Amino acid sequence: MSFDPNSLKYNDAGLIPAIAQDSVSGEVLMMAWMNAESVAKTLETGRVTYWSRSRQEFWIKGETSGHTQELVALKIDCDRDCLLVEVKQVGAACHTGRRTCFFTAVVDGEEVVTEAPLET
Repeated sequence: MSFDPNSLKYNDAGLIPAIAQDSVSGEVLMMAWMNAESVAKTLETGRVTYWSRSRQEFWIKGETSGHTQELVALKIDCDRDCLLVEVKQVGAACHTGRRTCFFTAVVDGEEVVTEAPLET
């Protein structure tokens, strides 16, 4: 069966959450948004392309930072309303310079930063 990005379930803004995961380690790197066109661009180019809600434009991961995401696999959840984007991550996935956006843990009711920014 051929895949049509329009077959996914998008929210009222035409967006679907996309969770980026390292294809080798399984580490969850980040969550961002895609629309039908960014899904199609990602599949066409192999360069993960998100939709920036703040800038209202396409955001090719790493285009300005050099911290790229190469598509390994795109998976659809059972309700077709969330994506898992398995990637080869080069450099930091987070805009704070950390490998992952999930670097704050709640431990005994306190926030604990678990990861320092990568050395550049």
